[in-house]
Amino acid sequence: MNDTVTVVEDVWGPAFDDLSARHTVVREPDAWSEPDRLAELMRASSVVVIRNRTQLTAELMRQSPELKLIARAGVGLDNIDLVAADELGIVVVAALGANATSVAEHALGLALTVARHTVPLDREVREGRWNRLSGRELAGGTWGLLSAGATARATARLARGLGMDIVAFDPYVTPDDPELTEIGVRLAPLNEVVAAADVLSVHLPATADTIGLVDATLLAAMKSEAILVNVGRGEVVDEAALAAALSNGDILGAGLDVRAQEPPPTPDPLHDLGNLVLTPHIAGITGQSQDRIMNLLCSDIAATLSGRPARCHVGRADTPQEAIR
Repeated sequence: MNDTVTVVEDVWGPAFDDLSARHTVVREPDAWSEPDRLAELMRASSVVVIRNRTQLTAELMRQSPELKLIARAGVGLDNIDLVAADELGIVVVAALGANATSVAEHALGLALTVARHTVPLDREVREGRWNRLSGRELAGGTWGLLSAGATARATARLARGLGMDIVAFDPYVTPDDPELTEIGVRLAPLNEVVAAADVLSVHLPATADTIGLVDATLLAAMKSEAILVNVGRGEVVDEAALAAALSNGDILGAGLDVRAQEPPPTPDPLHDLGNLVLTPHIAGITGQSQDRIMNLLCSDIAATLSGRPARCHVGRADTPQEAIR
């Protein structure tokens, strides 16, 4: 029986070392960027391990008759054709929520960095200037969340620790959700969340309903001293509209961990804006979160290869199903 596990992105950790002692593990972290090599590896694999760069299409899956499991190291699923995986009986697992604390801490850090002008002031001090520019406190303000999922809830807990009120827009969550009540999150319509927010953080996936949601109209409805933070997907924000809003001073500033294109193209109109902080999609990447994710993924990989159900499945199946490919 084929039990080959193939890692096609920069995914590794002690849990994979342990897995390698029991199963054949092939590690080619750049294979995601070579379509022919990716297809070749997948045809010979029972399990493929990816992050966010690999595009797993229905065609690739159909060409991989041995594939039983797709393991996604992270929370976004927009690079996997989940419908096709379900139709083909392939189990898809993702450690949803395992990096929520890391994402939340980064979201808070981006907001505080923008609020206190930390990046430009650091640059000025290094250049010999001593500009004691006034910043703004977040305490007593309102943190608005676009989504009330795991990373948004973790962010809400931290923002509450600063003494902020929390309001969220998420049409898929019910107002009587006990965890939201415990955290102190109030659900509201999108326009109300945007208008109330001193910090507005994006935790949304890229879907037909969310791509371009943060557009010129939404940005114009924000407070002039508000801060936008995106730790969801870059496509949710209209970057041209954001560049215009930041240049015109329509909002105080923004912190982006994700971009519509990664890495972003050069020249990039956002790069020269002093009221913008940019990080390279690392909000969820900490030593602790990666250990949690790898442990969960490797546990489910071992379970699947042993004929047991996967616990972290996000598709229809928790065990591989027979299908015609």
